[in-house]
This record gives sequence, structure tokens and C-alpha cells, in this order.
Amino acid sequence: MNQLFKYFFILVSGLALLTPGILLNAQFIKPGPQVECFYSEIDDSDQPYALYLPKDFDPEKTYPLVIMLHGALSNHRLGLKRVFGHTNLPGQTDADASRDFPDFKDVEYIVTAPWARGTLGYVGIPEEDVIRVIEECKSNFKIDENRVFLTGLSMGGGGTMYIGLTRPGLFAAIAPVCPAPPGDVYELMGNALNLPVSLHQGDADPAVRPEGTRLILDDFQKAGTMIEYHEYPGVQHDSWDNAYANASIFEWFDGQCRNPFPERVRYASKWYKYNSAYWVLLDKITPGTLATIDAKFTSPNQLDIQTGNLDAFTLKLNGHPRFEATKPLIVKINGQQIQSATKFNHSFILKNGKWVAEKYEAPVMAKKPGLEGPMFETFTGRHLVVYGTQGDEGMEQMMERREEAKQVVDFSVSFFGFYEQVSLVNPRIIPDNQLNESDILSSNLILVGTKETNSAIARFADQLPMHLNTGAEGYGLVYTFPVNGKYVTVCSGVPFWTAKPIDWSAPPPPPEGDRTRTRITFASGVGAKVLLGRKDFLLFKDTNDNVIAEGYFDNDWKLKAEDAQKIEDTGVVIINR
Repeated sequence: MNQLFKYFFILVSGLALLTPGILLNAQFIKPGPQVECFYSEIDDSDQPYALYLPKDFDPEKTYPLVIMLHGALSNHRLGLKRVFGHTNLPGQTDADASRDFPDFKDVEYIVTAPWARGTLGYVGIPEEDVIRVIEECKSNFKIDENRVFLTGLSMGGGGTMYIGLTRPGLFAAIAPVCPAPPGDVYELMGNALNLPVSLHQGDADPAVRPEGTRLILDDFQKAGTMIEYHEYPGVQHDSWDNAYANASIFEWFDGQCRNPFPERVRYASKWYKYNSAYWVLLDKITPGTLATIDAKFTSPNQLDIQTGNLDAFTLKLNGHPRFEATKPLIVKINGQQIQSATKFNHSFILKNGKWVAEKYEAPVMAKKPGLEGPMFETFTGRHLVVYGTQGDEGMEQMMERREEAKQVVDFSVSFFGFYEQVSLVNPRIIPDNQLNESDILSSNLILVGTKETNSAIARFADQLPMHLNTGAEGYGLVYTFPVNGKYVTVCSGVPFWTAKPIDWSAPPPPPEGDRTRTRITFASGVGAKVLLGRKDFLLFKDTNDNVIAEGYFDNDWKLKAEDAQKIEDTGVVIINR
């Protein structure tokens, strides 16, 4: 009997080693609603997310996945409750409603709701958290890659649009509810050509105006998106009660499935960070400039492609029903016909105004995925802040420098004076004499001061493009630059969040753009969130609205001649040639 038990133990142990994602999850993750967490390298923190597993969860079975994005002033626990149709009881506060989970309607979906740093929107760090939660679910469970869905309400509805439209090939469908999207969304509406959308809005919503959501509907329709629109009469900023009533959104998801090989792919992007959709990969773009591609099969092994601001791309056609690898591929790009004999990955590059069948290889110092800017990207990966200790005049000045360094990464949020969220992004803040080789190799660096006051800036001085003179009174300089395969952001002089005081007695400025569109932004106050929407560098005088020079480095991380001239004319910045 002892020998039999020994063999049984060896067998079970071997299975656990071979299939840890199945046996361990079956053992430790129970069916129903719960809260899990993942480790974030951005700031070495554990980040929670709510999770639902079906009542009869089977670790051997493949499930569709739904990601739910909560709204502002809310959280992951409430987000999970909302998507299952649970609203607060009469007189119940959100705090009380967050304490426990009621009985959920049983659905054959794995459902997750990321915390995503609370109320920071869904661009940058929260966006990275959402993608990480999706990766966690795919790692821990068997997920149907063609049935991954995204939905959210209010701020989360805007996040649904942003994350869905920047990564259309990842999702089978999206369902934004009373969405308040970031402004960059509106030039990406055509990306939903193969992404079904269910859009929901209350017609009496005072926060997210129905006129703006109707314009979103119009944009989607003009782009040829498969969209259905639900507008609820008399409903204010709680249209999720209707959209998610009795978990009905899952019935809509039941009818949706991603086609990984559509006949036509239309995609636009400004950044290498979002460089692929379905079978199209953008190989060379100009970061910050919208690149477009519209590729469609006209017959088997023949494609017609239109591009804009795009210098190189690859077609990943292996498995496409209209592609046969044994035959040449005929491609017409902007009217120019090319034949590609490669079997699977067909690459094209623009040379001297003509397209040729050739793969683009980025030079060592060129902008590329992971090293393209803009400044805010420094904060969306693992990062730490380093303040200077050189030339200090005592403990008081040292504390002032440390306080400024803390403000650089202050992601606290205040709404209308009644809601305060402390910073939920908390990277390490260290003096320059504690920076070690491991930090340099593993982290993006935010360096506060000048090469005279911060030894870390002095260490990289020859590799950095410019430096603010120590005596440059009233000037502020902030920029991001690659060093040793990581971002280095230098913050010198007047802090970059220093803004012109608001004159509350003055009439409000005229609105910019379309007043009926709802946008959400947190680029105010202090800290890195002010850099959201900024470019690679900024030089200003006194306040950040008094801009002397602002722009992108070119594709080789060089200053453009006109920008260099503006900067040098001030006499307060030294440019490395």
C-alpha cells in the first residue's frame, strides 16, 4: 500500500508540474465572483481585479472572456456587479455596495473587472493594467482567442473605445456605455471596420451628453462599422442600469465572434505601441503622425492597398483563406503593382518614392516599439525618480528637491473639491547617490535637476541631447530620450506642471472643437499626468503655457533644425551636437 501511494504521489506531482495552469487554478480559484491581483512592475505593487468564474467552471474547458471597465469614482468590485446588472439598493452608497457580492446570474463566461488605479482614465498606466489583466486571464485559464469582449461605463466606456480602437484585432466586439473617451479616439473610428459595437446612452444624461454620443454613432456609421445603438428615454447618467439589466449584455456577446482573417483591414495609428491589427503590421511610421493603411483582397493572392504617412509594413497572411503560400502574392500599393514571392510574411518598404518588397530593419538609434516617446511613455513602464544631491546647501534644500521629485510622480486626483484620490502610482524615489546598475538596466529613469545638481544627469550628459544652464532663471525644460535601451526623462528648472493661475473672474474661453463631444482627461494639477498629450520635449518660460519650443525628435532621435534654433536662441540651453 505504501508503494502504491508513493507511485500515486509521483503521478500527481508530475501532472502538477506539467499542467500548473490547470491543476493549481482548479485548486485555488473558486467559481463565482472574487478578487484576485497581479504584480505590476511599473511601481512594484500588487494590483487587484475582480473576477467571475462560471458556477460549473471546468479548467479543461475553453471560455470566452469579458473585460469590464468601471467608471470614475468607482472600483473593480462595483464594475463586476454592474456588468451583471446589479445596481445599488435604495439608500446604499457605493462604499457599502462594494463590500460584498450578491448572487450573480450564471453565465458561461469568464468575466474580469480591473481596478486600473481607480480614477485615472484608461490611457497610460491604467491601460497597461487592463492589458496585464487580460494576459493574466489567458495565462491562468483556457480563453477563446476569438471571443474576447470589452465593455465599460462612463470613463470606462471611453476606455472601452480607446483600448478597443487601438487594438481592434484583440477583441471580438466592444460595448461602450455612456462613453467619455479621450480625444485621440475620434481619428481612430475607422479601426472598427471588423469590430462590432453596441453603443448605449441615456437621452437625459447631464454628464455625458447624448448629442456627443450621437456624433460617435454617426462617426462609426460613416466608417462602415457594424453598430447598434440604444438610447434610453428619460435616463440620466446611469444608462448602465438599462444596458446591463439582468446581465443581458452577455446575450449580445453570444452572437459575436472575431474573424482573425477578414478580407479587408483598415487601420490607423500614431504609435508603434499600437502597430498591428489582424494580419497587418506597421513596420515604419513617424511617431506622433497618424499613419493609415487600408488593405483588401480583390481576389485570391491579390491585394489592393492604400497607405498614408506609412513607410513600411508587413502582411502576415499564413492561414488566411484567400492566400495560398505556393503562389506569388500580387500587391497594388497606392496604384503601384508589386509581386512578392515570400511564402508567409510579405514585407514592403517605401524607398525613393517607390514601394519595394523588402523588410524594414530599424537602425540602432531609430524610434521603434518600446522606444518612440512621447514623454508620458516613460511612466507607463517600470520607472523610478532620481533627485540630485550635488551642490546642496543643507537639509532644507535637500528636502525641497525630494519634494519636487515626489510631485513629478503625483497621480492624485481631485474632482470638484468633493472627491480626492491619493496617488495610486508609487514608484521609488531616490537620491542620485543611491542609483545603481540594476536600476539603470531595469527601469526608465526620471531625473530631476541639472547635470550640475544631479550626478545621474551628469553621468549620461554626453548621451543626452541638451541641458538647461544652472542659472536659467524662470525657464523649465523637460524631455524624454533613450539611453541604454530605456527612457530617460530629464526635468530641469521650473517644474513642468507650473501653470498660469486661473482668473476665476474672467469669462470662460471659447470652447475648442465640437462642444457636443464628451472627452475625459486628467492632464491637470501636478505630476506626470500633466504630460499626457505632450510631445517628446518642452521648453517654456515661467509657466507651461508660455511655450518656447515643443515637439518630437525625428525618427533618429535628433532635434529638428527649426526646433534646435528656437532652443538655442534663448541662450539658456546647451545642445549636444
